[in-house]
Amino acid sequence: MRMVLKFLLHAALMLAVPASAAPAAPSAKGALVIIGGGLKPDNDAVWQRIVALAGGKGARIAVFASAAADPAPVAAAIVDYLNRYGADAFQVPLAVKLADSDYRKAADDPLLADAVRGAGGVFFSGGDQARITQALVRPDGTRSAVLEAVWEVYRNGGVVAGNSAGAAVMSSTMFYAPKTVFATLRGGVTEGQEIAPGLGFIGDDVFVDQHFLVRGRFARMIPAMLKKGYKYGLGIDENTAMVVDAQRRVEIVGSKGALLVDLTRATTDAASAGFNVSNAVISYLDRGDLYDLASHTFTPSEAKAGGKLTARRDLLAEPVFSPDILGRNALVELMENLVNSRRTEAIGIATSGRNTALPELGFQFTLSKTRDSAGYASAAPHSYSILRLRLDIRPLDIGQSLGAQ
Repeated sequence: MRMVLKFLLHAALMLAVPASAAPAAPSAKGALVIIGGGLKPDNDAVWQRIVALAGGKGARIAVFASAAADPAPVAAAIVDYLNRYGADAFQVPLAVKLADSDYRKAADDPLLADAVRGAGGVFFSGGDQARITQALVRPDGTRSAVLEAVWEVYRNGGVVAGNSAGAAVMSSTMFYAPKTVFATLRGGVTEGQEIAPGLGFIGDDVFVDQHFLVRGRFARMIPAMLKKGYKYGLGIDENTAMVVDAQRRVEIVGSKGALLVDLTRATTDAASAGFNVSNAVISYLDRGDLYDLASHTFTPSEAKAGGKLTARRDLLAEPVFSPDILGRNALVELMENLVNSRRTEAIGIATSGRNTALPELGFQFTLSKTRDSAGYASAAPHSYSILRLRLDIRPLDIGQSLGAQ
């Protein structure tokens, strides 16, 4: 019954505000801190940046644990972390799962909206992103008073931060009840099932996803982007944040990095029997790197400023291959191996697994260097930024391929 009600709610939201016609984000003076999940309490770079953007020491930050299954302790923990870094954070008691609370009434409580409006920042916790939109968006698709207050904080120069589920709601379309990554490649996405409207803080032109590289989610982002017509996607990894300023410059902060997906020149073959895409372009942005969403220009971190990679004869010449491209960090490892190789092409394979009904079905991912590709490396700690590798994906009948050998 709960799942039926959940589906009906989002069906109503999509009828009221179709994702393809979602309103453009109003001009905002604030910043976004989009965290890929798994944010550790000792990640000073991310926590300190949130507090600084909210106004510095003593900044009021409204904490929403709306996505959590048990909101009260989750909110209390986040409040404690923020306060350790100098904030004056407080819990917003607004969540579908909050005991003894009417979330519909709370969402339009003028006193609660005033409290949020008076803050310098907002923080959305992890959990289930569908609970965030259910709590903050009215059944007719309009913004509740509290959600409008969040937008006022952002428009007036404050920060809106979100971890995991809180990151997913940053774009105008979000994953709602997604299948596995491989199943998404096989079956695509359907409005109101795998995808649904998000809150759209980053605007209508960029798709956002989280837990990105650890869980191989780049492969589910591309079908969703094609479905909704997005040309750019940003996927942020765990314990890492993308800080987006008012000029739409993205800085990578924290532990790892983010993947930029560019489909401006991508094509698909509708006559093909399976999911396919040609001429997608992907870039790995490492911590400290800057990317300008307005001009689509890249600036390497200071550690990599003089470390642009050049072709050398001493590079490895062996084939560059990954047998499980959807595995933990496998894509970035394949990209790194390619830029450190004399080869111009790398191959990755994704399969449904040996114990599934159709283990012979799979996909081939081909990464290619082009004249636009570039790489940067830092010496200590050793890390890479990798720009503009071409990506082609095609269905692969592994059984037939093996039989032909």
